[in-house]
Amino acid sequence: MVATITSKGQLTLPKEIRKILNLHSGNKVEFMIDSDGNVKMVPIKSSIKDIKGIVPKPKKVVSLDEMQDAIEKGLNP
Repeated sequence: MVATITSKGQLTLPKEIRKILNLHSGNKVEFMIDSDGNVKMVPIKSSIKDIKGIVPKPKKVVSLDEMQDAIEKGLNP
């Protein structure tokens, strides 16, 4: 499978690759280069938005100074 790079540096992933990786418009991929110069493309499957609501809102609002004091004392605020 081959993709052509446009003058803007963009490329379209072949349909078969998108299907295998379950990639859709708006999905993101990460590129990594190994020590031999080979490029690996890995789909980014999750977003920080995906974890919204997992941790409940705190019962008490804590200031940055209070957080720092708790860290320094080794306590939970």
